[in-house]
Amino acid sequence: MKPMIKCVVVVLLVFVSLVQAMTIHMIGDSTMANKDNPETNPEFGWGQVLQTYFDTNQVTIQNYALNGRSSKSFIGEGHWDKVMAALQPGDYVFIQFGHNDQKYKSPDRYTNPYTGYRANLTKYVQESRSKGAIPVLFTSTVRRKFNEQGTLEDTHGAYPFVVRDVSRDLDVPFIDMQWKSEQLVTSLGVEDSKSLYLWLEPGESDRFPDGREDNTHFCKHGALAMAGLAVEGIKENQLTVLVDALK
Repeated sequence: MKPMIKCVVVVLLVFVSLVQAMTIHMIGDSTMANKDNPETNPEFGWGQVLQTYFDTNQVTIQNYALNGRSSKSFIGEGHWDKVMAALQPGDYVFIQFGHNDQKYKSPDRYTNPYTGYRANLTKYVQESRSKGAIPVLFTSTVRRKFNEQGTLEDTHGAYPFVVRDVSRDLDVPFIDMQWKSEQLVTSLGVEDSKSLYLWLEPGESDRFPDGREDNTHFCKHGALAMAGLAVEGIKENQLTVLVDALK
């Protein structure tokens, strides 16, 4: 093989290797997490289905999100250390906490939004960047909480505001899942929005034989809808490498 051809081949192989190696690392709570036994478990996290939107030859999803974790406990239990060990230059880190940071009766999880929560988000951003990875901040998806007048009420308080604040101060791509999911749930209304969440009639699922009325977690249809909103945000932020890898 001629030297020039060899050089071209090597460059192409390196390029293909880099493209194939790009990974989205997801950190967050149960609304994002993979669930066990998806064949029989009707509950899905939106991170669990995000891969369906991407060409697997270009992007791989590594979903580290876990049920019940907050920005504090994810660090305290050592899960962030595992992510840091896996990060490669050019990877993305999708960060979505807040649901469990509100648990003021759980000192291992609770964070003051203006101090501990902000500090943890800053840590995730700065340490991701130290490995050459690209952090993306997400607000939490909404809980389905309608009042008697049919208005969807906020349940997240100051936490989404702090995500926006950190995004602005540290110049981090920002996807407002709270706003996007709020629009979707509101547009569907009180009854039809149940189709996004884990609402089951008795006998509908062996996993929940007595039925389920869960206004936080998603069924597969809802998880796919939320992942679609995340993809919408990826496009809006012009994350070109990820946009080019979409199906």
